[in-house]
Amino acid sequence: MPRLFTGLEIPGDVGFALSLKRGGLHGARWIDPSNYHITLRYIGDVDHRTAHEIVHELDRLSIEEPFDVTLSHLGVFGGKKPRALFAGVDPSPGLMQLHDKQERVMQQLGLKPSGRKYSPHVTLARLSDVSPADVAHHLQMSGAFYPLRFRVSRFVLYSARDSIGGGPYLVEEAYPLAA
Repeated sequence: MPRLFTGLEIPGDVGFALSLKRGGLHGARWIDPSNYHITLRYIGDVDHRTAHEIVHELDRLSIEEPFDVTLSHLGVFGGKKPRALFAGVDPSPGLMQLHDKQERVMQQLGLKPSGRKYSPHVTLARLSDVSPADVAHHLQMSGAFYPLRFRVSRFVLYSARDSIGGGPYLVEEAYPLAA
């Protein structure tokens, strides 16, 4: 059974800039820059028939045009029990439209709704046994975060190996956005 999700690839220069924020936080499992991405819709483990249906329906998805994405800040998920360090994405109309269309497609195929409010981001590290104070100190010491902007001209269907998270991810299909 493949474990699938849709996402946006991070260009090499943006990935390099994000990778400069790595290190200096004990208890962080840093994501390899080659696995940076913005998840659009987590699908999960599906059978091969459902996977083929997903590929077909995503191919039929009409997207108006390419759009820009801006990574604007560093943040942490988990509050008092930090679990991930991320680069936050400004939710642009093009990004939100793409996410919403994919959510509708997945539900039409019989998959359960995602269940969480969509919060676009790039995970930089998974955290375990890291105190909020240590994370705050890391964020303070990491320096200014200068916004990173790039053009999105396609989205992809990724597969993930059964692991703890963080990759490696494989691009199964790519879907260009209409120009």
